[in-house]
Amino acid sequence: MPDTFPKARNADRRKAAFFDRDGVLNEDIGFAHRPDQITWMPGAREAVKRLNDAGFLVFVVTNQGGVARGLYSEEHVRTLHRWMQQELRAVGAHVDAFYHCPHHPDHGEPPYRTDCTCRKPEPGMLLQAMAEWPVEPKGSFLIGDRDTDVQAAQRAGIEGTLYRGGDLDAVVAGILARMA
Repeated sequence: MPDTFPKARNADRRKAAFFDRDGVLNEDIGFAHRPDQITWMPGAREAVKRLNDAGFLVFVVTNQGGVARGLYSEEHVRTLHRWMQQELRAVGAHVDAFYHCPHHPDHGEPPYRTDCTCRKPEPGMLLQAMAEWPVEPKGSFLIGDRDTDVQAAQRAGIEGTLYRGGDLDAVVAGILARMA
């Protein structure tokens, strides 16, 4: 489900960078849903700024099965994403849109307990962003910390990179250097 942010007005297609959230942009502590639970990964904010400055669209695509489990609500997710956006803006960066999947195939009650097309490794969140924004798939990529993230990227027709920690800005700089 997308969080609402102003959409790009320019109809020209642009490359996009997709980030998983927990374990990539912030430390994965399990079911984070409040600002006081967020510790940014090294170089995360700088990586987003680097991509903004390079003209990329930037999206977050995150499975949030804690909603289906009843641990927090979708409004908690949206509130956290607004806070993250404020934190990014403080360093001159921004995410164009946040997408989250609140579903889980084995936990919770309907409508959240369901097999869906948005929960990674399914590509639904990426495909939705590509449909709603002027994304050029060639040269677009996703960075995730799980094989399911990379599988979602492949199913959406873009490159997927498995992030194992360290300076996220350096990882992004390496990807951009390979594309040059």
